[in-house]
Amino acid sequence: MKKFKKILAISLAVTLIFSMAGCGDKKSGNDGQKGEKQILKVGTEPTFPPFDTIDDNQNITGFDMDLMKAIAKDQGFKVEFVHLEFAGLIPSLQAGNIDIAAAGISINKKRAKQVDFSDAYWDAGLVLAVKSDNNKVKSVNDLTKDMKVSAQAGTAGAAKAEELKKEGKIGDVTLLNGVDVAVMQVISGYADAVINDKPVTEAYIKKQKGKIKIVGKTMDAESYGIAVKKGNDELLKKINKGLANLKKNGEFDKIVKKWFK
Repeated sequence: MKKFKKILAISLAVTLIFSMAGCGDKKSGNDGQKGEKQILKVGTEPTFPPFDTIDDNQNITGFDMDLMKAIAKDQGFKVEFVHLEFAGLIPSLQAGNIDIAAAGISINKKRAKQVDFSDAYWDAGLVLAVKSDNNKVKSVNDLTKDMKVSAQAGTAGAAKAEELKKEGKIGDVTLLNGVDVAVMQVISGYADAVINDKPVTEAYIKKQKGKIKIVGKTMDAESYGIAVKKGNDELLKKINKGLANLKKNGEFDKIVKKWFK
């Protein structure tokens, strides 16, 4: 019996030694990670050039991406970009699947009830675009009840198109997941016009030379903001501080020059 107790005591002592050694290793690993920067997921919808697009190597790039990387560097964190549908950005923020949404998102009252926005970083407005050989439609006032207008789902352009339909000024609205598809609807003749943000429409005009044109005046001017989950004040403060620093040190202007030559 004494022999058994002695063996049991030795066994417990060995177990305790290995347990303590294991704890020591774990603590050392944590200490090694203290210097690593936090990686935050940034949701975007890359069919919105020059703000959000895909390069030749299939990487997500654009003005918003460069801006977020610069803010992250200024504020001491890293970013990882996630490709989502535009209409899914706010639900993804609310669910905690992403930390930030940067996708040329217009700040408006409806969205401000769902997420928190940074300070505005870009002033934009909606425009109407038609096929280049369309000489009938010269402004929104020339749209008729037999016409179809396309737009990207979940955007200010979609809201405007739905408003025109409700008012009886157009016959139908086609909402699609990407601006590129909405523009192709017009080029292909499936839609009479597309409503979209001015700088993005201008980018598509350069890309699709001689195929589409902007008609009429700019509508419903709004500003873009970077969105975070409601109540995430700490992250919002970092984004605003980083944005202010970039505007002060000239880095913001460099990014503008790169994407808006």
